[in-house]
Amino acid sequence: MTKKPIVLVVIALSASLIAADDYDRPPIRYSDSQPADSIASLSVRMNKQEVNLQHYGGQGYLPSLLEALGISRSSQILVFSKTSLQRQRINPRKPRALYFNDHVTIGFCQSGDVLEITAADRNLGTVFYTLDQEKFARPVFKRETERCLICHGASATQGFPGHMIRSVATDQTGELLLSRGSRRVDHATPLEERWGGWYVTGTVENHRHMGNMFFNSRFEADTPENGKTIALENVIKGSEYLEPGSDIVALMVLEHQLEAHNRLVRANYLTRMALAEQAEVNRLMGSPANYRSEGITRRIERACEPVVEYLLFSGEAKLSGRVTGTSDFAKAFESLGPFDSKRRTLRTFDLRTRMFQHPMSYVVYSELFDGLPSEARNRIYKRFWEILALKKEDGRYRHLSFEDRNAILEIMRETKNNLPEYWNKKPS
Repeated sequence: MTKKPIVLVVIALSASLIAADDYDRPPIRYSDSQPADSIASLSVRMNKQEVNLQHYGGQGYLPSLLEALGISRSSQILVFSKTSLQRQRINPRKPRALYFNDHVTIGFCQSGDVLEITAADRNLGTVFYTLDQEKFARPVFKRETERCLICHGASATQGFPGHMIRSVATDQTGELLLSRGSRRVDHATPLEERWGGWYVTGTVENHRHMGNMFFNSRFEADTPENGKTIALENVIKGSEYLEPGSDIVALMVLEHQLEAHNRLVRANYLTRMALAEQAEVNRLMGSPANYRSEGITRRIERACEPVVEYLLFSGEAKLSGRVTGTSDFAKAFESLGPFDSKRRTLRTFDLRTRMFQHPMSYVVYSELFDGLPSEARNRIYKRFWEILALKKEDGRYRHLSFEDRNAILEIMRETKNNLPEYWNKKPS
């Protein structure tokens, strides 16, 4: 009779933790846990003097940092909206530049005080850093928590540390016209609503978009480009940037990748919170340590389903014409693989009717995916198998043709480590 009220209190507290998005308490302990991401690894190498970052005048440590992390300059995309930690440094003549690979995103502002960095950590999710752009004998990365999480750990990211890519209306100075609102962008967003506040170089047939546009007080477009092709050399000082453009293909990949990361982080946190709650209830009730209630199982399943949908490109906005970039980003990205015996990879672009030829995200190879609790990862694998092999699905996956499903299964079998044994069975 005395145990039941105690259990109810534990459940209520756990529910309030999730509702309050309190990732600084167990089992996550976000702020006081030591990261093990690419920046943390680079810091160790720098401390051992295995790597020395070089300072290059107005570009500071940016070129050297990109080289140290293996980030291609061709990933450069430019955003002129004042939506950054260093908003006072940003305007349409001096946009912020972003560079990225699968694990790290770096933001650079002309005359900026710091480089703004996010890194993917298999346990903590998205970790935020800055690197002072002043020249030092031994530059040091500073981990950012409160200052970045005010925006990147609040309602806009569903309460978990994460990324935001927004399409916004700005005036000729880059200031947001807040009364027009803004929109979070990922691969499901119609192209017509994307890229407000961004420079976009490249072409997309049969579509208009909000890139390269400024608005007046009546929200009428003030720019002749009006979302079309733009020659950035006529707008900004290209010599101040590492590349001459803001590649449309790189922008599409980044917006897909960052939302994928967000969903993986949420699935990780929610699963760990649910399992911690179950462990405490088991302890109080004297239940076996491996007991899991139906309610906890359902919570884990609900946490994982958005990952399944997103990685299989459910709801992806359709393309009705070819998308063409202006750099070698697409070629470099595809070359990363991994490849199966038929030289197929999940990184191969389509860019005519959809983003990728094989609609399974390359993010399945990421540290964030492999770092999921086994209970979440196994659930996601099971759902992939049900959809791809057993065809147990609803209308969310009608975009997957018979050829798509078989190709994804074959590529995954040869390129993804530690798949469940049942993945070797012949599809029904």
